[in-house]
Amino acid sequence: MSNDSNSGVADYPTLLSPLQVGSVTLPNRVLMGSMHVGLEDDLGPLKKMGAYFARRAKGGVGLLVTGGIAPNIDGQAKPFAGKLTNRLEAWRHKYVTGPVHDEGGLIAMQILHTGRYAYHPLAVAPTAIKSPISMFKPRKLSGRGVERTIRSFVRCGRLAKMAGYDGVEVMGSEGYLINEFLVEKTNKRADEWGGDYSQRMKLPVEIVRRMREEVGPDFVIIYRLSMLDLVKGGSSWEQIVALAKAIEAAGASIINTGIGWHEARVPTIATMVPRAAYTWVTARLKGEVGIPLVTSNRINMPQTAEEVLARGDADIISMARPLLADPDWVIKAQQGRTREINTCIACNQACLDHIFQNKRASCLVNPLACYETEVTIEPTTAKKKVAVIGAGPAGLAAATTAAERGHEVHLFDGSETIGGQFNMARRVPGKEEFDETLRYFGVKIEITGVQLHLNTRVSADDLIGKGWDEVIVATGVHPRRLNLPGIDHAKVLSYVDVLAGGAEVGKTVAIVGAGGIGFDVAEFLAHDADHPSSSLDVDAYLNEWGVDKTMSEPGGLKKAEMAPPARQITLCQRREGKLGAGLGKTTGWIHRQSLKKRGVRMVGGVKYLKVDDMGLHIEVRGEPEVLVVDNVVICAGQVPARDLLDPLRASGMSVHLIGGAEEASELDAKRAIDQGTRLAAAL
Repeated sequence: MSNDSNSGVADYPTLLSPLQVGSVTLPNRVLMGSMHVGLEDDLGPLKKMGAYFARRAKGGVGLLVTGGIAPNIDGQAKPFAGKLTNRLEAWRHKYVTGPVHDEGGLIAMQILHTGRYAYHPLAVAPTAIKSPISMFKPRKLSGRGVERTIRSFVRCGRLAKMAGYDGVEVMGSEGYLINEFLVEKTNKRADEWGGDYSQRMKLPVEIVRRMREEVGPDFVIIYRLSMLDLVKGGSSWEQIVALAKAIEAAGASIINTGIGWHEARVPTIATMVPRAAYTWVTARLKGEVGIPLVTSNRINMPQTAEEVLARGDADIISMARPLLADPDWVIKAQQGRTREINTCIACNQACLDHIFQNKRASCLVNPLACYETEVTIEPTTAKKKVAVIGAGPAGLAAATTAAERGHEVHLFDGSETIGGQFNMARRVPGKEEFDETLRYFGVKIEITGVQLHLNTRVSADDLIGKGWDEVIVATGVHPRRLNLPGIDHAKVLSYVDVLAGGAEVGKTVAIVGAGGIGFDVAEFLAHDADHPSSSLDVDAYLNEWGVDKTMSEPGGLKKAEMAPPARQITLCQRREGKLGAGLGKTTGWIHRQSLKKRGVRMVGGVKYLKVDDMGLHIEVRGEPEVLVVDNVVICAGQVPARDLLDPLRASGMSVHLIGGAEEASELDAKRAIDQGTRLAAAL
């Protein structure tokens, strides 16, 4: 494995080549796309935000773009969210631009007015039409209000330049305010800002034109243009091209591709979306404008990025979550160390899900993201001999982090491969990216010198008195056994039997338990060899979710085309209410919709009675029912596997309990990796 500073350039010649944008030279074609992480909303100097972006600048990113900063109070995403409206706030942002420039980086600030998506009572919009994702109905902007909004954008651009930013990105996509002015469904105005498309597009054109006059010719202005709205009544392709040309003429330096409004019912960034699934949209605009085009969405590895650029789909690749996962993504590509990249698996669990819960974002596979000033991996001053029991996500994170710090680490697991419960998750259609995490940890074990002992089940006696300074118990979970008559019937299988054991499953199935595992098992069983996952085939995915590559209708939607399901499945839960309510904030609706498309019956309020030769006997709201099925799959939770804990503690050893062995709530890889990393960082 080469560490030559330029050994990867031959592999990724386009991706790693410089690009001239006006008077600014980007060192490569990687743009860190805007993503709100919560650090933008801190009070006082934005030091944590500065450390976060400086770390990615150090990693070689060509151009960084911040999360959205509001140009006025109306445009804030929520009360007290980040805004830039005066000199004091500009001073706070110097704590971002200074550290980035110290690392030799370039950074632009995104200006975002949330419009009717704002989660506060001061929300405004072109027309007073409530959005489906905010409880607040917006107030209609008056003509004078529109003018004030334009001036707010221009002032924000001027203040961003004063704060030291190299440019700004004007957010005109994803269904926010500017996007709302562009389409008739949200713009019913009869004045100069509504009506014909030439008038509806005046707002973004005026913002860019006046901003260019204010900031001068050398300041980078990126315009984020919605090229595929994915909502009924969205923009037509002809309108998109017309806007792009007008934005270029108004003075934009770069056009960035936006895909889908936030209210769209088509997944655009989740893990079941194929890699580079939307670059064809950007490719359609090539040749229509002369300024560089940025493409985005589900590009997470250098080879994919290089292929997209080499075939001419775009000039720049935008990535946000992949650079949370690995801030050294670019350097590793440059140095021929692609195998060492900690790949984003697009799970959203620690990034977007956190933001929508008003938490600070981080990353499931890299819990150091957004905690750069609080959690650091430093060389140890006192080398210890550490035993880690269990090579699932928690154990892998603990072992490799401890070894990276210089400890002598031995990792034990009874299986023949690393990964633990991840080895089941990666078999679920749409979760193929989980393979990348296991590849990453496998390489990191090699690099850090962890001594790996597979096919090795250790007992307390094997550990006691063997000179271990620290023992980390990361032994995971066991499936919970239900106290149900007939639980030992031949029809009954556990989720482990199905996902890991290769059990044969019939054509009719009842699933007991509708948490994350139940949904995964249902997705797995709805597919077979004749109906592979659409997450590996762009055209199959677009057809399945009703995305029209011809864009013959405004918004780019068409009738979905779904392959027949492999099995007839009933998914049951004890609780009343919506199934999958505890799934990810940003992905739960996708999982529910996917199963509905495949004809999965979802039943809540179920009382389980027994299993017999007929199938699963249940009671639903007092009414008895028999689910006549070939198999019943139990996905009713887990219990911690912690048999080692008590005897080890009784021996006086220093013992730590992490991951599922510490808390068996679902299969929480986010918590497991975070616990393992933080524990090892403190040893």
